[in-house]
Amino acid sequence: MGRRPATYADLEALPEHVVGEIIDGELYASPRPASPHVLAVSILSAELGEAFHLGRGGPGGWVMLYKPELHLGQDVLVPDLAGWSRERMPRVPRVAAFTLAPDWVCEVLSPSTSRLDRTAKLPVYAREGVRHVWFVDPEARTLEVFRLDGTRYSPLATHTGLARVRAEPFEALELELAALWDEV
Repeated sequence: MGRRPATYADLEALPEHVVGEIIDGELYASPRPASPHVLAVSILSAELGEAFHLGRGGPGGWVMLYKPELHLGQDVLVPDLAGWSRERMPRVPRVAAFTLAPDWVCEVLSPSTSRLDRTAKLPVYAREGVRHVWFVDPEARTLEVFRLDGTRYSPLATHTGLARVRAEPFEALELELAALWDEV
């Protein structure tokens, strides 16, 4: 006898110290991230939010959100960061979960989530038309940038170490990778 698909009630029943997601009917529970992960997300959120959400020192034109809950078809995903162009989301709706797929997501990889982010979540993002995906790996000190090409992602660049980079779709801002690894 097969397992029943996970439900939102299954997510709500998880302990508070884990992040729950449902992908292809399967419940995934990931531990809260360690400090290198939290640091990278915090710096990216601050830098991109300032320039693209607020338009301070950058062009604006985006809604940038930290850990939004996405309801994409039957899947429930929680990327570390997500961004919508203001053309598609002029104002942030007052909702608990978003059904409009973002234009960009960033997943900060950790040993416990890397496989999930790369193999389970990436196809959902492609199916939903998320145009850009970033993978940030604090342990390997890399930023991988992908663009949706039809139904699959094409790698655009892998930036490493302490470089200063301009990464699509936010190439108007130079990111200092060293800040993500606390090396400034």
